[in-house]
Amino acid sequence: MNHNPNLYKKIVQYTRSDYYPFHMPGHKRQSPYSLDLTEIEGFDNLHHAQGVIAESMEWAASLYGSHKTYYLVNGSSGGILSAISGVLPDSSRILLARNCHKAAYHGVILKQLDTEYVYPQFMEEYGIQCGLSPENIRDVLKDHRDIRGVFVVSPTYDGVVSDIKRISQICHGFGIPLIVDEAHGAHFPYGELFPVSALELGADVVIQSVHKTLPCFTQSALLHIREGYVDRERIERYLQIFQSSSPSYLLLAGIEQGIHWMVQEEGRAKMREFSEHLLKLRQELGTMKHLKILGREAVGIKDIYDIDLSKIIISTKASDITGTQLYRRLREEYHLEMEMCTEDYVTAITTVMDTEEGLRRLGEALTAIDKTIESCKDSEKAEACYNPEEWKIKKVLPMSQAWNRSQIQAAWENSLGRIAAELVYVYPPGIPIVAPGEQITESMVKTIMRYQDLGLSVEGMKDKSGRTISVVAEGE
Repeated sequence: MNHNPNLYKKIVQYTRSDYYPFHMPGHKRQSPYSLDLTEIEGFDNLHHAQGVIAESMEWAASLYGSHKTYYLVNGSSGGILSAISGVLPDSSRILLARNCHKAAYHGVILKQLDTEYVYPQFMEEYGIQCGLSPENIRDVLKDHRDIRGVFVVSPTYDGVVSDIKRISQICHGFGIPLIVDEAHGAHFPYGELFPVSALELGADVVIQSVHKTLPCFTQSALLHIREGYVDRERIERYLQIFQSSSPSYLLLAGIEQGIHWMVQEEGRAKMREFSEHLLKLRQELGTMKHLKILGREAVGIKDIYDIDLSKIIISTKASDITGTQLYRRLREEYHLEMEMCTEDYVTAITTVMDTEEGLRRLGEALTAIDKTIESCKDSEKAEACYNPEEWKIKKVLPMSQAWNRSQIQAAWENSLGRIAAELVYVYPPGIPIVAPGEQITESMVKTIMRYQDLGLSVEGMKDKSGRTISVVAEGE
């Protein structure tokens, strides 16, 4: 299906006309706001799309191979909330990957769902969470026949891809849909170097953040639907709830323009060039002695299905420095801003818009740092910093009940055995360490204390100082 970025073109043409705006936004299209419009005659309405926006989304659906594609202006979070709300009946049971983004937990709370968890495998060598075992998912579905939907994240924040084809087959064998948070995989369809998108592997709903890895504005995303196991109209109704009633035309046009550029020769050529530079960088980093780069040689271990090579995961597990120390050195000594860090590794996101010079700087900085450090001599680093499967998480209450009950603040040292009433997570990536309704364990508290000592951003608590956590009041 041939398509020109008509929405963007129409906006530009309109701003060059003599129409005077006696309507919102308040900036009246004065520079630099000239392209920022509202729902005026001829420009369609995202929540009742019948014109130029509808045509653009139909083109995107044909490009991605979905039955329906929606443009999102509230990010992947809005898509996740809409998908969970539109697919799962109220107060039903969902199978949730424990390493999901906090938005998925918010969806569970809002729909008053009960949860069963499936845990990602853990790779001690790199200190990272890996893929989900399809067999583990099958076992949980066998044990809990009342589960009405499965929600997983693939790729993970670190670029680890699960076997979505097998997982979708298992879900469909039980007659239930699979929702995939593919926020970090919007670039998958545009390069041979990258894994196959979940949409092509049988997932029923796929959410992608185009702003994360494609040349699109922050807060823009896509939601794809494959019909058969989900009710498209129900999801669409929730999109009207979780998205702004005044969607930004800058974001909408940016989605269309970014996708269009990727499928044109200029974008394809840029992706080929980027892939060459990326492989060269990874080959160079593979020679380091102490820092380790996660690559496809890890595929097949711990149920990893594939690796997104555009994510550069630099593990410090075998060295005498931590991930936070490496993060600070890259920032302070080399002025390189990484996406995130943990106790054991640093994550760098590379995209088609990275320059050869930028990738070269990253390679030179890491190889130089590698020469200044030694192998690990601290036996404590062998301890897994975040492996919730070993925490023996005990759910005492459904999340929504714990979230809404009377609460008190408890210091961490006094919280053991209490029922958490709020989420606690490191951001990024926003994966909960503690979720409402769970009994707080010593392992959880130790991990949170260690993260705080390392200077990581532990968030989610009502107490912004991080010294206390909200727990369900006794007797509730």
